[in-house]
Amino acid sequence: MTALTDVVSSVLMLVGALFCLLAGVGVLRFPDAICRLHAAAKAQTLGVVLILLGTELQVSVKFAWALLLVAVFQLITVPVTGQVVGRTAYRTGEIYRPGLVMDELADRLAADARRESGEPAESAEPREDAQERGND
Repeated sequence: MTALTDVVSSVLMLVGALFCLLAGVGVLRFPDAICRLHAAAKAQTLGVVLILLGTELQVSVKFAWALLLVAVFQLITVPVTGQVVGRTAYRTGEIYRPGLVMDELADRLAADARRESGEPAESAEPREDAQERGND
């Protein structure tokens, strides 16, 4: 049974190390912050979790719980950090905008800016136009 555990553990750790290596290459080679963010967040997280799972098979149960907590913490914090980094990159202009398929954040930021400046929202303008047309 230990030979099987050793093989599975080795495969998990090697595949995890490969994902970490590919994430590092992606961070260095990708053109903009959003692409780099995907490499850092997705591939790196998967690599770390695979390495932790492989390591858990080799240690006693007392230490395996700690490694499991590290994996869960990684899975919880990386998406939040990725969201913050992505939004910061968007607001500072560090992204390649023509490469975006859909830009939902632009509309939301424009609406927030209008609300902060005291301008009426876009949804109120068509109603006023409709009321004026009805009075003619």
